Amino acid sequence: MTLTENAAKHVRQFIDAKDDATALRVSIKTTGCSGYAYVVDTTDQINENDQTFESLGIQIVVEESNLEFLKGTELDYVKEEMKEGFKFNNPNVAETCGCGESFTVE
Repeated sequence: MTLTENAAKHVRQFIDAKDDATALRVSIKTTGCSGYAYVVDTTDQINENDQTFESLGIQIVVEESNLEFLKGTELDYVKEEMKEGFKFNNPNVAETCGCGESFTVE
């Protein structure tokens, strides 16, 4: 997992705003019409079954069971028309649903 410079800037602001946050946790949950959705949160805990990565000075925590879904993913932060937020550039995605909230993997 890697971050773009824009994503790292926004993540740093999120981490700095929380007293107990030291890293970014990225995970996958089963949901939506296509099967999976991303979950992004801050954390101060690294569990036994977590893998950690560093990108642009930000520590990223991913549970081992989610690695197959996130391998090679770049996290960006974009402004598009009337909304802004994180955008996942994930090479493992086969399809996304019409609303863009969920995805399937190959």
